[in-house]
Amino acid sequence: MEKDLGHYRKSYEQGSLDESQLDDNPMGLFNLWFHQADEYPGAQETNAMTLSTIGIDGFPKSRVVLLKKFDENGFVFYTNYLSEKGKALANNPNVCLSFHWHALERQVIIKGIAQKTEPNISDLYFDSRPLGSRLGAMVSAQSEVIKSRDVLEKELSKLEQQYADQAPKRPEHWGGYLVRPHEIEFWQGRPNRLHDRIRYRIVDNIDWVFERLAP
Repeated sequence: MEKDLGHYRKSYEQGSLDESQLDDNPMGLFNLWFHQADEYPGAQETNAMTLSTIGIDGFPKSRVVLLKKFDENGFVFYTNYLSEKGKALANNPNVCLSFHWHALERQVIIKGIAQKTEPNISDLYFDSRPLGSRLGAMVSAQSEVIKSRDVLEKELSKLEQQYADQAPKRPEHWGGYLVRPHEIEFWQGRPNRLHDRIRYRIVDNIDWVFERLAP
């Protein structure tokens, strides 16, 4: 089956990005863009981001995960440490995060290094989740081959009975990662494909510098 997508195109005209809008620290601009995207009419899962890792097989792999916190230190998400992504991060912590806010014609691309959050931070987040989500994290041997969905449903049913009157504790193999950014690129779509691209780079792990990139 063949489908020619050569005629698929759009003129980007929602906004612009110039140097007068920039902060010394890129997290200020990220905060502004995130909240503008989140408040946009009809916005859904503004915190959805693509996480790219280098697998232990040497291949890159990307998947969508949910950002759960960001501050001056970086970006936090949670997962199973024994999953494919967890094993990839244990082997190579260099990652890329990307956000695409289609309605605003914006992307943010982040290169950084992932490290596990402190256990107490993971505990606090795990305890804040709905019971079903906590039990789901306990049931799933994420990324492992299973015989059928019925296996998951039966294990979940057992846990629902076990924890009917008590709160489950966070499994040691489940928790958070903090991605400390080294580069953050802000992309704003513009007409005629002359997009605005501003890249921040951290220098000596202290100061940020920014530069404009050709589209």
